Amino acid sequence: MSAPARRWPGWVGLAGVTSAGAAGGGVLGAAIALAAMIGVPLFAVMAGAAELAWVLDGAPLNRLAPKVLDEQFAGSPVLVTVPLFIFLGYVLAESNAPQRIVSAAQALLGWMPGGLAIVCLVASAFFTTLTGGSGVTIVAVGGLLLPALLKEGYPEKFSIGLVTTGGSLGLLFPPSLPILVYGLVAGLDFMTTFKAGVLPGLLVMGLLGGYAVWVGFRAKVPLQRPDPKVMAAALWNVKWELGIPVLLLGSLSSSLASLDEAAALGALYTLGVALFVHRDLKWADLPRILKSSMALSGAVVLILMMANALMNYVIDRQLPARVLEALAGAGLTERWQFLIALNLFLLVVGMLMDGFSAILVAVPLVLPFAARFGLQPFHLAMMFILNLELAFSAPPLGLNLFIASFRFGRPVVSLYRAVMPFVALLAIALGIVIAVPWLSTALVQGDIDAARAQAEQLGVPPREAWVLECVQVDATHPHACTEAERQRYEAVDAGTSEDDDQLLKELMGQ
Repeated sequence: MSAPARRWPGWVGLAGVTSAGAAGGGVLGAAIALAAMIGVPLFAVMAGAAELAWVLDGAPLNRLAPKVLDEQFAGSPVLVTVPLFIFLGYVLAESNAPQRIVSAAQALLGWMPGGLAIVCLVASAFFTTLTGGSGVTIVAVGGLLLPALLKEGYPEKFSIGLVTTGGSLGLLFPPSLPILVYGLVAGLDFMTTFKAGVLPGLLVMGLLGGYAVWVGFRAKVPLQRPDPKVMAAALWNVKWELGIPVLLLGSLSSSLASLDEAAALGALYTLGVALFVHRDLKWADLPRILKSSMALSGAVVLILMMANALMNYVIDRQLPARVLEALAGAGLTERWQFLIALNLFLLVVGMLMDGFSAILVAVPLVLPFAARFGLQPFHLAMMFILNLELAFSAPPLGLNLFIASFRFGRPVVSLYRAVMPFVALLAIALGIVIAVPWLSTALVQGDIDAARAQAEQLGVPPREAWVLECVQVDATHPHACTEAERQRYEAVDAGTSEDDDQLLKELMGQ
């Protein structure tokens, strides 16, 4: 039996999507929609779209290159980090690490009301944080815990909904791979973005954990007796897995290693533990693991390259400005209106694409509009990632639904009712994050204050603080976030520009 594919039901859906693409973008829109719906690889769709856009506009194809070969993209450490993290995740999934993580979580949390359900949440979040892939978590962790949940007396619908939703938990916690990719595309510092995700991530875990406790009480699930010796032994048994985030975050926060160096250390450490400490893997397993992980890595990098090429056209032709004018003409002028439209768009994108593709495609499209409405960059990032968590489990096209259907041998439609309580809680969490930006900015306020203090000391505009305070269309040339600061520093920027022009003339002998 092959893995399930997400397809629209029949030719009616195909014709409808193609017609919608034609209505929105003419021949180019119809071609893109048709290619995507018949299963053409995403990088090929985006590359073809970029080429068609330039050709139909009468411009040479060499205009594709600037957004692909520039230093900001080609020299980014994330391009090396992504394959290393994906390899790390595949090594964990192929070893017995899921069993050890589940056993440790059960020993530490199994005594609580709803304990085994909370174990599922914590183990799924921990595993997804390290692997970045919801499919891996459902197969590895969900496959272990679903029989245990049913045996303990948890309702079947609750249990299947829990392990299905658990596949997308953990995306907000460091060192989340989706946050790394988002930081690359949006031009944000990844360590600062990691900090921004902690409070929204804890909010999600708190809501789902509270629901698990309530179900545990209602189902009268028997409680385990806490045993300190068993807890200590379980922690000792999982010490090598706990060392992975400690190594990654410790080396990064202490500046002992750069992002790509920390990823390499993490991958080497994980492989060494699997081969020489636990001996879960053999050398003969490496070619298979490398082949699978590098295939996914190559796909992500190709998609990213072609997304940048397409965005070169979008920016060159000022398409965001035109869309903003159209939205304003339609009456969408308030921030709250934009936030509703934005989250609906992100939810649809998250259901139609995998996480990496959704980030690579949608973030560059969203940034100009977010900048126009003055959104805070980390607020936008948390909304985006949380929308992915929600979309992965949301009927009818959530990726987790199809993976769980395949893994547990159940019809996809039968999972809809099972996941709805969890989808509702994720939607509530998203609503709280949207309404309370403080949750996304509280832990990064210190970085903003430090950037402002440093700029004040040097007597220069606080450009680094602006990047942290409001979304920038171009992070390399940030603009002030308030009208007062724009007026204050406008003369400074003009004087700097004139000095640069004079220096350039002197260097050229003019």
